[in-house]
Amino acid sequence: MNGYAWYSQLKKPFWSPPAWLFGPVWTFLYILIIISFGKVFLMAWKKEIGLMVALPFVLNLIFNFAFTSIQFGLRNNYLAAVDILLILGTLVWAMIAIYPHAPWISYIQIPYLLWVLFATSLQLTVTWLNR
Repeated sequence: MNGYAWYSQLKKPFWSPPAWLFGPVWTFLYILIIISFGKVFLMAWKKEIGLMVALPFVLNLIFNFAFTSIQFGLRNNYLAAVDILLILGTLVWAMIAIYPHAPWISYIQIPYLLWVLFATSLQLTVTWLNR
């Protein structure tokens, strides 16, 4: 059984979105992430911002990319719950850190933040239901 088949067998809340929704949502969010995170990394490379301002963006990408492997590869709901909390925490940190330098980057993160808040609620609920 692959990871996606395993996930489909888990207990989920009634408000869990259909699987087909995740692709379009993440496509839109990754476009925003590429634009905004790319600008942050360019600003850091040009030394327009310090590395500590760019750090939460780097960590967020690491945690974000790790999530799928943790959830669907390792099939570990507990570790995925910790990871999604790290995604949320680094995203909020990133938004706060960049705001004084480029407020538009914080604003463009709002759809990503809303989705991560929803995904965090979903992951914590799935973890609880399948303990």
